[in-house]
Amino acid sequence: MDVQCKSLEEVRERIDQIDRAMVDLIAQRGGFVAQAARFKKDSADVRAPARVEQVIAKVRTLADERGASAAVVEQVYRAMIAAFIEEELRTHAALDADA
Repeated sequence: MDVQCKSLEEVRERIDQIDRAMVDLIAQRGGFVAQAARFKKDSADVRAPARVEQVIAKVRTLADERGASAAVVEQVYRAMIAAFIEEELRTHAALDADA
């Protein structure tokens, strides 16, 4: 990180900018999660614990490469993935009901 803020207000402004970008990315990820539901046969495919662990391993490596806390990144991703799984299960159930 090259930016050295000169005030708490500037720190908060920078964090707000990052939050906007992160929410945009989460929205994009959510769109793909919704699409994925169409390709999965059942709730076991949605939960996909092996895939979850694959993603966790990948993001921990990315965190290490970028100087982020791998533990924090893992916690964030586990929470995000759990929320997306719940949403995808609802989407998948709705698709089954329409079929």
